[in-house]
Amino acid sequence: MTFSWITSYWPLLLTGAVQTLSLLAISVVFGFIIAIGLAFAQVSGGPFLRTLARGYCTFFRGTPLLIQLWLLYYGVGSFLPMIPGIRQSLFWPILREGFFFAAVSFTLNYAAYEAEVLRGALLAVPKGELEAGRAFGMRPFTLTRRIWLPRAIRIALPTIGGEIVMQLKATPLAFTVTVMDLYAVATKVHQDTLLVYEPLIVVTVFYLILTAIVARAFRFLEAQVPVRR
Repeated sequence: MTFSWITSYWPLLLTGAVQTLSLLAISVVFGFIIAIGLAFAQVSGGPFLRTLARGYCTFFRGTPLLIQLWLLYYGVGSFLPMIPGIRQSLFWPILREGFFFAAVSFTLNYAAYEAEVLRGALLAVPKGELEAGRAFGMRPFTLTRRIWLPRAIRIALPTIGGEIVMQLKATPLAFTVTVMDLYAVATKVHQDTLLVYEPLIVVTVFYLILTAIVARAFRFLEAQVPVRR
């Protein structure tokens, strides 16, 4: 095995790693925000909101992420240029890139999975704590912000860490819509040098290191805030 090619391809490898990390960060941050709304809609929303949130989660959890990505990129993406003025807008440089569609697809998919995790965690919060907050005169928003949501996130913390790792392992799918992520760089190295295993080993080591960092970070968080029974 030879890894001398790294000296020539390290700028491309660095760019691919940044693309991969950017996709992960964007989808996790914005997906989690969406997931909070979906979870509360299912737990305490009205019949319409509850049905809408459940339908959203069922669709995105019940269909492959690759198909969702292709529907956005090849479906919605093909109609965007037909919108009058879209090519002349400030947003066109972003909307024409595969990265945009990958980020949107990953975000919507992650939100569906995380919403189910948070839904279960919200229901697992001891009712006595919520009743105590109400007894102190907390308004619903204050009760949610100070007691219900923080406790639910703490309960779901181990699962959230696992979902982030799963999201990380899904990022190579962005390669199918022309995103030059780390896996795409490995494919280019293979095409240029005819090396098969070495580029994949580099990508594997990157994902292993990142997974270990995520796991250690969440174990640290769990240790800082123990669950109260």
